[in-house]
Amino acid sequence: MARRKKGRALNGWLVVDKPLGVTSSAIVNKAKWAFDAQKAGHAGTLDPEATGVLAIAFGEATKTVPYVTDSMKAYRFTLRLGQATNTDDGEGEITQESDLRPTADEIRAALPAFTGDIMQVPPQYSAVKVDGERAYKRARDGEEMELAARPLFVETLELVEMPDADHAVLEMVCGKGGYVRSIGRDLGQALGCFAHVVQLRRVWAGPFEISDGISFETLDELAKDPKLDEFLLPLEAGLHDLPELPCTPEGAAKLRNGNPGMVMTSDAEYGDECWTSLNGVPVAIGVYKGGELHPNRVFVLED
Repeated sequence: MARRKKGRALNGWLVVDKPLGVTSSAIVNKAKWAFDAQKAGHAGTLDPEATGVLAIAFGEATKTVPYVTDSMKAYRFTLRLGQATNTDDGEGEITQESDLRPTADEIRAALPAFTGDIMQVPPQYSAVKVDGERAYKRARDGEEMELAARPLFVETLELVEMPDADHAVLEMVCGKGGYVRSIGRDLGQALGCFAHVVQLRRVWAGPFEISDGISFETLDELAKDPKLDEFLLPLEAGLHDLPELPCTPEGAAKLRNGNPGMVMTSDAEYGDECWTSLNGVPVAIGVYKGGELHPNRVFVLED
């Protein structure tokens, strides 16, 4: 007999406004405990010194995490001009300095080179694996590595303001795998003045915005309280980029067994990835093929 899992069979999303100095995994563990949930995971790690949107999936919603992780995300960040650090943020040691300070117009003129499809080298202190080991672990041991450049799509990168000559506030919308610290580092190099990130906030990720978020303090205060469930978003919130196809009861039964099932007529094209529902309850995610959905993820939910 299978051992029964501890906790509630909770399904859905929670958006937490992550505070400074706390790891993403610590936030997930706190949320899992506060809700007494059986299973939880997050969509997109934030560094301990970053704040903002951290989307946490419970139960069957964890099957939709890749669709949020792959979504566009927006960041607001502040650069300290005139200094480079070994971590590309304010936590590291200063490695280079310059008295040069670019003007707002000079910064704006440099930004187009960092938009569109670009190649980006991750920071030395990052979670990228090098020969099976995290880069930040090797960097802490004093090793300098040549990390391979990775593709990144940057939709927009704009200068918001310059509070003073030493600081610039920017906003970026980008795809999966973006390192804001690398953008700051490379922009400083392009401007000839060096730079590193001193403040970073994720303002939205896919369908989840900072206005949806619960504070870490509130999460702690309402732990184990039924009122906490009011902050939950439905499982399907993580499927905002996919078309929804209603299905018949017969189709749902086949899909739940992992077989192709009939779905209603839709605007989806052959080969599109879609999700299907029965009476508003998500049933499966899969590929649409001429009136049928061929599932690759099936949800265990009750109608």
